[in-house]
Amino acid sequence: MNGIFQALYQGFNFMTSLPEHIIEPMEFLPEFLKEALIDSLNLVPFLFVIFILIEILERYFAKKKHLFVFFMKKIGPLFGSLFASIPQCGFSVIASTLYTRRILSRGTLLAVYFATSDEAIPVLLSDPSKIYLILPIILVKIILAVIVGYLVDILVTYKAKDPIPAEQVETHSHECCHHKFADDVKTKAFWWGPLKHTLNIFVFILIISIILGYVLSIVGTEENLAKYCLMNSPLQPVLVSIVGLIPNCAISVMLTVLFLKHTISFGSLIAGLSSSGGLGLLVLLNKNNDRKDTAVIIAIMVIVSSIAGLILQYNVFNINKLFSIFGIEV
Repeated sequence: MNGIFQALYQGFNFMTSLPEHIIEPMEFLPEFLKEALIDSLNLVPFLFVIFILIEILERYFAKKKHLFVFFMKKIGPLFGSLFASIPQCGFSVIASTLYTRRILSRGTLLAVYFATSDEAIPVLLSDPSKIYLILPIILVKIILAVIVGYLVDILVTYKAKDPIPAEQVETHSHECCHHKFADDVKTKAFWWGPLKHTLNIFVFILIISIILGYVLSIVGTEENLAKYCLMNSPLQPVLVSIVGLIPNCAISVMLTVLFLKHTISFGSLIAGLSSSGGLGLLVLLNKNNDRKDTAVIIAIMVIVSSIAGLILQYNVFNINKLFSIFGIEV
């Protein structure tokens, strides 16, 4: 059994490192283009697996999907925030993809966004003197994510439009026997849908990542961004929470470095990392057919992130007593 797990682990590492090994030696490519290609290609296998699962869900459990959503409202925000706390921006992409199919609740999606740390944790790990910051950052973001996730599912009554017309759902065959499933797997239609969606998402993320990477390579240094970050101002957490919306993993790196250089406060760091949904926000903007719903989600992210940042920055509720044990002044 250990041999099987070891083989799977080695296969996973090989698969995730393959794009970097292939693209990194291409010296003729600019660095921002290399990073965009590597990040986008790494998402492809995960996206394809998710779309396969979605295809199965829609083919055989369409009539019971509302029960799945109800179940996810009960446990989704908690588990979503815990998984998203792992430094991997792919979780936000997966969550956004599932949400656009109305498989996850809005609260679960927001919990994933708020808990996502992207590259902030690896940046802190690279500096041994700052490792003590990791635990409070993760705890604050998870607590915020869980609270917001459940409150949104309970209090926000706006119902997002269903991406699948009712008449289309009714035409699906809901047979769930082994033979029916085996027959469908052999058809091109079963595989073409997930493959098409995977390629669409990949191309969209790649294009946007290249554009953002190019812009950030020119004007997006920490020093340039610091000019617009008003230290000790009540506007800073609000501004940083808006900056956090930029759908690129490099933003979390910038915000973490700015904090380590004492350019932004701890509250502003939490505000920026909380509103940073990573590449998942790109998928939401591109694939969610309800623009009002997308606007509601983004508004909640900015408002809650800004409030959380202000609470931490101005020591509301005397919260510094809690963080003093980690050596952090807020």
